[in-house]
Amino acid sequence: MLKQLSAQDAQFLYTQTANNLTHIMGVYIYDPSTAPGGFVRFKDIIAHVESRVHTSPLFRRRLHRLPFDVDHPYWVEDEHFDIEAHMSHARLPEPGDWRQFCIAVARWFSKPMDMNRPLWDIYIIEGLDRIEGIPPGSFAMLHRVHHAAVDGASGAHAFIAMSDIDAAGTPAIAEPPPVESLGRAPSSAESVTRAWSASLQSPVKFMNALMKVSPAVIASARKSIAEGGMAAGVPETRFNVPVGPHKMFDGTTVALADVAEIRRKVPGATVNDVVIATVGGALRKYLAKHKELPKESLVAVAPINLRGKEKGAGPGGKGASTPGNQVSAMSVPVRTDIADPLERLAAIRDYTVEAKEAKAGVSARLMTDLSQHIPGATMAAVARILTSERFAVRGTNLFISNVPGAQVPLYLAGARLVQQFGAAPLANNMGLFVATPSYNGRIAFSLISERAIMPDIAFFRTCIDASFADLMKAAPKVEAAKTSKAKPKAKAEAPKPAKTMTPGKGKKKPSSSSPRT
Repeated sequence: MLKQLSAQDAQFLYTQTANNLTHIMGVYIYDPSTAPGGFVRFKDIIAHVESRVHTSPLFRRRLHRLPFDVDHPYWVEDEHFDIEAHMSHARLPEPGDWRQFCIAVARWFSKPMDMNRPLWDIYIIEGLDRIEGIPPGSFAMLHRVHHAAVDGASGAHAFIAMSDIDAAGTPAIAEPPPVESLGRAPSSAESVTRAWSASLQSPVKFMNALMKVSPAVIASARKSIAEGGMAAGVPETRFNVPVGPHKMFDGTTVALADVAEIRRKVPGATVNDVVIATVGGALRKYLAKHKELPKESLVAVAPINLRGKEKGAGPGGKGASTPGNQVSAMSVPVRTDIADPLERLAAIRDYTVEAKEAKAGVSARLMTDLSQHIPGATMAAVARILTSERFAVRGTNLFISNVPGAQVPLYLAGARLVQQFGAAPLANNMGLFVATPSYNGRIAFSLISERAIMPDIAFFRTCIDASFADLMKAAPKVEAAKTSKAKPKAKAEAPKPAKTMTPGKGKKKPSSSSPRT
């Protein structure tokens, strides 16, 4: 049965450039001491992954693109599938510390994927022996998947399906859903016929969709006019520039129990609100240090998982097992204009409550509904223009994505997963992405930027640590839970780098926000 990419999936192909690669990547660190014999060989990992390729369609299917992108591509079975072509390994160079690891992660993330094979690969990094908090002998698995094949939820599902719940090899998903056969690629005649038919039907379907959402369009327009428009209030920052090819990576983790403690200080706040408030505080400190802090608040794009209300839509549920993208997005002020950490959190809570009432995500959902009825060739051309360096729209400053993960230990070939991070694509005029996957009682702040934009990304990591510490130390205030209008003009101070956060140095016990747990 032929399966065509949706418009939302296909856009990640049309917008990819040499500088803006549109794949995502999971970063997983394993302790092999739990495996039989206390070690794991590379061939053991290959054998384990090979035993799980039946759990998700993404492992064996490749793209079949049409000439000139006259219509959206199709998924077809890869007749030359070879798992070893998707897996490679290397050893971390000396001194093998956290900085060297971050460099290795950034370099692999910056490389383009082979678009002629199934859109995934795995890179194993050994020699993680001098990273504070990581057991000696640990290895990392960098798992890349193209964004055209998965979104955050379906990508998390594919990873869990590849994982075990114990060192003995008990699969985390006992009975994965069957993988449908995709069949052969369409012939040239079939492709032209299908593309012509889709083009003829598109204007009718487009108008029908527009009529259905017109009330939402009017309401959204009125709200935008009343508030002066979100884009009009977005400040110009170092992140609003064309993105280069050399990406940067760093990360830190905090305990979910500490996040819950912060939530209780501001009634109604969510985990996502705490994440956004932490990033807002960190950006305030970082930009103040560089004397670049604007008066207006920076604005972030926060993806919304449209699978959320589907039964079993979590990372391990059936709803997330279907590859592809089912996401919308909303724009959220991260309140870098508010100095007090709990007042910042309260302001973000107030805004996201309104967003959850479908007032902030209207435009993104509208574009998702309408774009599926635009002919492939037209959409490809428009997507490339809108994301080019010259025409890229500046409506926000950064991305923040929160994807819940498994809260129990997971294993791979007997090795226990000890830490998890993530990396996602940047875009012109949005040169910072903060991905926050959670795992086994901790949540990671994964930081992705570009060398020319944020060369001191390790300092930004210390700003994340300091911002979270501010939220932990802040005393609850009654007024903090009642208002989001306060904008103290206190001068922001840049944090002093925490000694316990210096990778590979010192013998102090890592704090709760250390990247080495």
